[in-house]
Amino acid sequence: MGALRVGFDTGPLFGARSGIGLAVQEMHDALAQRDDVQLLPYVLSLRSRPTPPVRRLPLPAAVAHGCWAHTDHPRVDRWLRDAQVVHGTNYVVPPSRLPRIVSVYDCWFMRNPENAGATVHRAGQVLRRAVAGGAVVHASSEATADAVRDLLPGAAVHTVHLAALPLTAPSAHAPIADLSGRPYIVAIGTLERRKNLPRLVQAFGSIAAAHGDLQLVLAGAEGDDRGEIHAAVDALGPSVAHRVLFTGRVDDAVRSWLLRNASVLAYPSLDEGFGFPLLDAMQAGVPVVASNAGSIPEVAGDAALLSPPGDVDALAANLTMALNSQSVRAHLIASGATRVQQFSWERCAAELVALYRRVADGDAS
Repeated sequence: MGALRVGFDTGPLFGARSGIGLAVQEMHDALAQRDDVQLLPYVLSLRSRPTPPVRRLPLPAAVAHGCWAHTDHPRVDRWLRDAQVVHGTNYVVPPSRLPRIVSVYDCWFMRNPENAGATVHRAGQVLRRAVAGGAVVHASSEATADAVRDLLPGAAVHTVHLAALPLTAPSAHAPIADLSGRPYIVAIGTLERRKNLPRLVQAFGSIAAAHGDLQLVLAGAEGDDRGEIHAAVDALGPSVAHRVLFTGRVDDAVRSWLLRNASVLAYPSLDEGFGFPLLDAMQAGVPVVASNAGSIPEVAGDAALLSPPGDVDALAANLTMALNSQSVRAHLIASGATRVQQFSWERCAAELVALYRRVADGDAS
């Protein structure tokens, strides 16, 4: 059996890298190591200047998405004519007469459209039309697969789990001077409502007096919950508020340093489609405290202390336990080291290739 030729969307690799961009890079690299699949990478953009073998589809993304939300034109077959399957890796797969797969990482924006910007809303319209037209959904977790089935009845959905993002080599120097030698809880992610950070700030406030040198680090780009988060910090009062540190967007090196040196990773999200920071903390040997929402229990297993996302007292209690109890910390670290090994990009690539084959054969319902 020859290598299956797959048109593979590398658009998320251009520009600032989000979590999806990092995931697509890992998927791409793992697939490229295999001899049973040949990637035909493409990017939808007029402004990008990709180098071969990446093919630039000469369409403005905003215009194309606007068309694809309502019609099946323009099709991309003329640019991907030698492909056997097309994989849209970031919620959007273009119209084509070829079999199609579209990756969906979470459904928060479909359940909460009031929090979605125009670009995201338009991508959701394209997704709905593609699925109605027979595109097969690759879901990043069973929780996401269930949400897709609920929101897009009749969708053909297959779960292929992702894996941990790589951590850079340990650094002897703190990239953030205020954290050198001080214990801290870290939360990694955009400052958006889904991350539930105001409740984390409240929980930190309730334990701050008992941990006089502890800091809370919120590492992520600005998002739609910035105002509520800052209001929660202000409510702590000046004696505690100054112990909450905002880093803004962090690069891979700073993210890795923050994880390797944290006392606890806090992940109290209202919903998650996968949750990279969970596995990233586990490979860094850091205890995890999280909510029990979305895919978090599925990914974390027994390697995290979980509580309902709305229960600030339970979150505070779990943070205290993860900070103070050496036996709990040891259990979480050991369980995390085992748990993270159950996810790998090699396994992800193998399962994607199996899905490509099924889709190409018309057997992915």
